Amino acid sequence: MQPTTNPAFWRSAIDVFIQERLQAKLDKLKDDDPKRAELLAQHQFDAWIDDAARRVTQIQAVTHSLKPIHPDARGTNLYVEPNSLPSLGVLGSHALGAAFTGDVVGSAGALDVYKFLKLELDGRSLLAALLAEDEAAIQALHNNPAQARSLRDAFVGLTQPRAAPPSSHTRAKQLYWLTGSDACADGDYELLAPLFATSLAHAVHAQIQEDRFDEANKAARQARRDRKAHDGVLHDYPDLAVQKMGGTKPQNISQLNSERGGVNYLLSSLPPAWAVSARRLPAHAESVFDRLFIARPDVRKAVRGLREFLASDPEPNLKTRERRVIYIDMLLDELVSMAGELQQAMPAGWTRPGTDPENRFDRLALEEQLWLDPLRATLPSEGAFASQWQWMDWPAQVGKRFANWLNQQLGKTGLPVSEVEAREWKKVLQAELEAAQ
Repeated sequence: MQPTTNPAFWRSAIDVFIQERLQAKLDKLKDDDPKRAELLAQHQFDAWIDDAARRVTQIQAVTHSLKPIHPDARGTNLYVEPNSLPSLGVLGSHALGAAFTGDVVGSAGALDVYKFLKLELDGRSLLAALLAEDEAAIQALHNNPAQARSLRDAFVGLTQPRAAPPSSHTRAKQLYWLTGSDACADGDYELLAPLFATSLAHAVHAQIQEDRFDEANKAARQARRDRKAHDGVLHDYPDLAVQKMGGTKPQNISQLNSERGGVNYLLSSLPPAWAVSARRLPAHAESVFDRLFIARPDVRKAVRGLREFLASDPEPNLKTRERRVIYIDMLLDELVSMAGELQQAMPAGWTRPGTDPENRFDRLALEEQLWLDPLRATLPSEGAFASQWQWMDWPAQVGKRFANWLNQQLGKTGLPVSEVEAREWKKVLQAELEAAQ
């Protein structure tokens, strides 16, 4: 294969890398330190390359790692370039294509060798060039062609599994996958040993970090908080979880895990939660009190509180009356809110017979129709309904229905309620309804 670049270019890049590492170590020593001469000898070009080729056996390049499954697991790691994977209709390592970051596991003392192999020239790493048999990269390793080839083979060896045949471990995950049709036959199962897709996890982490913290997303997030229009796109990851791997020594898991500080993002995989509609409808109901009103959480809370208060047999004084008024006000607020929600959400005439054959809203008591569907009175064919609404005797009737309903709720526990209480509930609600018109 012909060189893609001049070998001198690769050699110059390698020499700069070695000299920068040397200088970083020399800066920590005094001028008369005897270790300086030793370091200078170790960082001669050929000496450092030979030592790196020896130490490369202490590490392994991977795209799928076992360590994140369990830090004490021992077994096979894999280096599989995403381009070589079959293309699937789901997210996986294959989606990375050529734009992926390889990981490395093994001795932390040999990680500088991997940094060396990540040197780039014209957008291509030294490791990728050596794997592709790039003659320019190979010739840059040594003046002797045979020695250069030997060094190349040593360096690319870090992409090969360290153990043959493939092996797993008691602390690794294993799962039997049914490949045949007989679940009782051992031969119809394949034993799978899942590995952690470290290159994919790193790409996902980088994307989420950008989406969460870049300035454009911050501006979009602020616009949402302020309820203002925004031209950009807001990226959000609800229920995002963070998994920390490696504890205080994330480098023991892998190089990329160390670069992330041990952080691994987990996207939510919870099943959809059934969200009850905030707006319920009184389908097939004769009254909104028995089905729609009591279904509101704050209504149940107020009824329960009033029931417990009255059951305590409080003294008939001003404090008792004020406490009771608080509970009634809570119920009235909910009643007005419920009516407002229906009046705003439903079209005019939604209580008319035949408007909705399936839900039959016309079964509601007439006084409740007049209360909850006031815009029906504006329709041309609803003259009779408009007259009844304008007569304004329906607030008293709704107040009576409310009073009977509340007394029924309180009477379920045997509390002594009478027509006196009913008249009071009716009077309060009637005044509230008339004031709302």
